[in-house]
Amino acid sequence: MARATNSPASRKRRKKVLKYAKGYFGNKSKLFRYAKEAVQHAWQYAYRDRKKKKGEWRSLWVVRLNAACRSLDITYSRFIEGLKAAGIELDRKVLADIAVRDEIAFKALVQQARDALKTKASAKKS
Repeated sequence: MARATNSPASRKRRKKVLKYAKGYFGNKSKLFRYAKEAVQHAWQYAYRDRKKKKGEWRSLWVVRLNAACRSLDITYSRFIEGLKAAGIELDRKVLADIAVRDEIAFKALVQQARDALKTKASAKKS
């Protein structure tokens, strides 16, 4: 009796992998053995970088906030400390957007942070 290889399912699976590998260079887009490995690596990198992208955006927001804060003579860390002391709970994404788009509102936030730092320092002394 002939050996059963489940040929239709195997062909379908291989065609699917080759479809994912379309556009890859050389053998990786033509031959199943190499395409399978390339697709697996691509998916691993995609999974990893979806997580990494969030950190990259956050660091961009921090850089923008730091630049905006230093133009108003306060450091980023003191600004964040002042906002926490003032009870302002805006995340860095929103703060960076305000810093870029609305300079007057950002100056007001910086002033509130400074005032909160002053009251915090005077409360610490007494």
